[in-house]
Amino acid sequence: MSTPATSDYLLLSRGQWDPASDKADIEAAIEKFYTWYEANLAKGRFKPGSRLTMDAALVTREGIRTDGPFAEGKEVIGGYWIIVAESLAAASALASESPVLAHGIRYEIRPLESERGSAYRHTNETPTS
Repeated sequence: MSTPATSDYLLLSRGQWDPASDKADIEAAIEKFYTWYEANLAKGRFKPGSRLTMDAALVTREGIRTDGPFAEGKEVIGGYWIIVAESLAAASALASESPVLAHGIRYEIRPLESERGSAYRHTNETPTS
């Protein structure tokens, strides 16, 4: 029997902790997250990811800015992880098991695209107008 083909999916951890959640409950959820994450790493369902520091730089054609913040609390990206799954639905189902979701963190999951960008192909960067 052949193994189903898999792809990599970027999981972005977004948002901030629910202010109504008790810090001890959040800390317990974080510990459960790392146990869950490490078990999925061992099973090959995740590749290594990382939390992100609060430091940032914004690089544009106008130059470099380091005097953020650059995003509102609901848009903050706290970390990134790589899920290995057969589909976006399967990656989403795995992410839905995360213990930190109950405390206000949410995930954005995007398939990683191996194709090079092109101005002649519709992509995330293509203007909608």
